[in-house]
Amino acid sequence: MKRQVYFVSDRTGITIEALGHSLLSQFKDLKFEFTTLRYVDSLNKIENLCQTIDGYEGEERPLIFSTLVDGQLRAKLGRVNAHVFDLMGEFLTPLEEILNTQASLALGHTHGPGSDKHYAHRMDAVNYALLNDDGLTTRHLDRADIILIGPSRSGKTPTCLYLAMQYGVYAANYPLVEEDFELMRLPGVLAKRRDQLFGLSITAERLQQIREVRRPDSEYASIKQCQYEVNQIGILYRENRISTCDVTQRSVEEIATRILPHLHLL
Repeated sequence: MKRQVYFVSDRTGITIEALGHSLLSQFKDLKFEFTTLRYVDSLNKIENLCQTIDGYEGEERPLIFSTLVDGQLRAKLGRVNAHVFDLMGEFLTPLEEILNTQASLALGHTHGPGSDKHYAHRMDAVNYALLNDDGLTTRHLDRADIILIGPSRSGKTPTCLYLAMQYGVYAANYPLVEEDFELMRLPGVLAKRRDQLFGLSITAERLQQIREVRRPDSEYASIKQCQYEVNQIGILYRENRISTCDVTQRSVEEIATRILPHLHLL
């Protein structure tokens, strides 16, 4: 039976979801059922939540991960019939003592827009990534902080969007295609921008799995085609001394942290 897990937040829940999933991923033999409760910011909402959890009839008490800021709401949640991991309560008090300053207890600081200038920059970077996706246009490549290249379906688009959304990186991407493999040279538009290039590599087996979902039983998804492309791209990367990251077993977040040092951002 799956263990019930609740992520409780007075705002988006992004922080507590990430932390909770990270912690529970260490228990690979156990199965969990996750529920995220966002914008729990009033006594009425917390009372309804507590009533639901207290009525749970499973053998094991649920796990609750919380980033509620309000002390009254945290106290109410702490009395529920569950194992409660109160992240704010656990760390704020010691931090107040160490810093000799009382916490502001303001909601939504972590994933709010922050300064208007910084938020606008990130949104502009997202728009840039969308407009410069998959080589749709090359007119604005001079603005790119980085240009991701690699075979089709190697994760270029989601990585560009993540870099833009999280870090405000102006990331474009350009697919290498059959003609590039036959000529064994970078397209002209990329050859003159080598310093901006970063290559994504992947095993042929993993690439075949991904492509098979998109276009099953096609030449595009065949292991032979994938092996050919992976081999040719590897040669292009080496001959042009392009920095690379193997994305075979890496998440978008991990790929991004491999790229950021090349932008001097990490």
